[in-house]
Amino acid sequence: MAGLDPTWVDEAAGWAGSYIHIPFCATVCPYCDFAVVEGRDDMVRRYIDAVVAEIGTEPPWRELDSVFVGGGTPSHIEAALLGELLAALRIRFGIVAHAEITLEANPEDWSPGRAQALRAAGFNRVSFGAQSLDSDVLDFLGRRHGPADVTEAVRVARQQGFASVSVDLILGSPIESFASWQKTVDGVIELEVDHVSTYELTVERGTPFGLAVEKGAPGPDPDDQADKYEYAGQALSAVGLMRYEVSSYARAGHECRYNLTVWAHGEYLAFGMGAHGHREGIRTWRVGRLQTYVHRIEEGQSPVKGDQRLTGDERERERIMVGVRRSVGVAAGAVGRHWLRGAEARRMVQAGIVADRVDRIVVEQPLLTDTVVRSILASDQS
Repeated sequence: MAGLDPTWVDEAAGWAGSYIHIPFCATVCPYCDFAVVEGRDDMVRRYIDAVVAEIGTEPPWRELDSVFVGGGTPSHIEAALLGELLAALRIRFGIVAHAEITLEANPEDWSPGRAQALRAAGFNRVSFGAQSLDSDVLDFLGRRHGPADVTEAVRVARQQGFASVSVDLILGSPIESFASWQKTVDGVIELEVDHVSTYELTVERGTPFGLAVEKGAPGPDPDDQADKYEYAGQALSAVGLMRYEVSSYARAGHECRYNLTVWAHGEYLAFGMGAHGHREGIRTWRVGRLQTYVHRIEEGQSPVKGDQRLTGDERERERIMVGVRRSVGVAAGAVGRHWLRGAEARRMVQAGIVADRVDRIVVEQPLLTDTVVRSILASDQS
């Protein structure tokens, strides 16, 4: 991406991040397969106490450059409780001045009072799960807000001083026309947000949406999704929201620092049910059931379900796998250079799918990123 310095993007590998998972939702969307629960507000207080306790048992580390509180629906619970989580991180590790501290939020939860309380707690970035600005599409997706709620939420976030405002969109619902998607993208542009993520609707096994598709209901059409993806990229870049990752667009200086850390194969602590972390070459993941997570913490046991110590080869493969998602690509390294010498890579370069820019692999057609990754990994293992 013009103007984004690859060196700065690569430096994100040295930043320290933290992710905290909040699983509570008013209702679970029919397409969602995340570690979430609905109707369990009776467990909120115990869960927050458990996460604070887990933070307190993590070995000392560095000051945090970014914090991302996701879910689930973090905005479903009180701002004061979320503030307790940030306070625990500050006490245990410290948070650098001007750190990026993000909260995922649903538009219908947002109000001036809640926004003010969250700012006072330390949050300075908010990511709204808008998904669409079409009422029919929102109904299909099981969302509880309307288009006007998105507009009001963005306005209030600006009014209350959030430094960066992001909106998430889901493209390719079976009932969504191309005109509907255009209206959504154009409407978000009118809101003048700082960051937009566009995700393709996917069919996840075991979800209500997935079960319906298995029974014959229409699913997303890949060609339709590709057309909508291309439209979003063109429209957003035309107003200064430049793509810096496969699905993410930002105004200069508003790229998500936590996500940049992840895509640079950096390190990040994880807390809460189902959360995944990466520290000192070890990946960890926590149990994905609410009662089990809370019970383990309350009994003085670790909530970690499993871990994986990455070997040198595994680390290099992962670095390539996550790094090529970025618009500036990834340093080729030994694995990448080996792949670039192969016939399949040469075909991709000739076809304009991939560029070799000073020993750096850049995917020029982002919709084919997964294809490129599979090719690189297969080459490395051959």
